[in-house]
Amino acid sequence: MGAWIELTAADGARIAAYRAQPAGVPRGGLVVVQEIFGVNRHIRSVCDGYAADGYLVVAPALFDRCETGVDWGYTPDDVARARALRGRVDTDRALLDVAAARTVAADAGRVGVVGYCWGGLLAWLAAARVPGFACAIAYYGGGMPDAVGEHPRCPVLAHFGEQDAMIPLAGVRALAAAHPAVEVHTYPAGHGFNCDERASFDAAAARLARERSLAFLRRHVG
Repeated sequence: MGAWIELTAADGARIAAYRAQPAGVPRGGLVVVQEIFGVNRHIRSVCDGYAADGYLVVAPALFDRCETGVDWGYTPDDVARARALRGRVDTDRALLDVAAARTVAADAGRVGVVGYCWGGLLAWLAAARVPGFACAIAYYGGGMPDAVGEHPRCPVLAHFGEQDAMIPLAGVRALAAAHPAVEVHTYPAGHGFNCDERASFDAAAARLARERSLAFLRRHVG
């Protein structure tokens, strides 16, 4: 369903992106923002799933500025090298790449952004700093409670696991209190509960979060 394309960011950088096209006329566009493991098999599957639901989906390869072709799994070694590579990525440049993906997705009309883990944080930051998004969805966005001072310009939906050791529930509650307009949901699950390639995958939580995400996209994108 999907194919690789090239994006050009506002600063002239060229990066790869996975583009998934719906079968019929798109309902709108969607930018999918990766975890720290690259635009890997799981993220491509997420893109294909949203394309099957009617959206033109673009997932920028945010590590391309540092290392191309990143497609890793979830072993301890993968986690270690992914964290090291993530530390080399400049957030402002990553948001330029998210913006470039939004431009391509805008061929389909209104555009939302959904991100997972590190991508969840970037979706939150994009809602505040990147103009043109109709809505943003963040799945277990690591660092979001520390970025509570951001002010989103579009509606935001956020999903968190109540058993997520990486994102304390107290921080999630503080984020929700500081941003009452943000739709925050918690689930009896851990970090990465949406990813069926992780040991922390929780089918019930993933299903409910996806139902809520689709309903949110229907309201704000189409």
